[in-house]
Amino acid sequence: MERFIESLMYSSRWLLAPIYLGLSLTLVALLIKFVQEIIHIAPTIFEMTDTNLILAVLTLIDVALVGGLIVMVMLSGYENFVSRLDLDESNEKLGWLGKMDSGSLKTKVSASIVAISAIHLLKVFMNAKDIADNKLMWYCLIHLTFVVSAFGMGYLDKMSGKKSSQ
Repeated sequence: MERFIESLMYSSRWLLAPIYLGLSLTLVALLIKFVQEIIHIAPTIFEMTDTNLILAVLTLIDVALVGGLIVMVMLSGYENFVSRLDLDESNEKLGWLGKMDSGSLKTKVSASIVAISAIHLLKVFMNAKDIADNKLMWYCLIHLTFVVSAFGMGYLDKMSGKKSSQ
């Protein structure tokens, strides 16, 4: 009975596979939004102010960073929790694939969130004249919370790595 329960629990990891597959669909949604933004920018590029162009570019960078974050979570999560990716030799394998455990994945995700938050904060500051002071304060506090959380996760990961190597 114990062996059956353990086998069933171990097999249940495959329930995560559709979730990771679903993340690839979110990449399609991001691609659609990216193209939509490009189409929106293209006809007005010569009339745009520098500030508006920079804001538009920052939006595109945001989308790219979120896309990279999705790929990182999707592939690393699948490989860590479901099954190894068996890629043909003809396929180009990502350098970090197979080397990222759940601790380093959390650290990279939190660093990506900080980068995305920083870009969003920069966009907010470029429109600061249109935003109330108390909202600016909250944007800064939320960003600082992400920064402190990322440092905390990195520190805890470093501490747990030292203990396991001793």
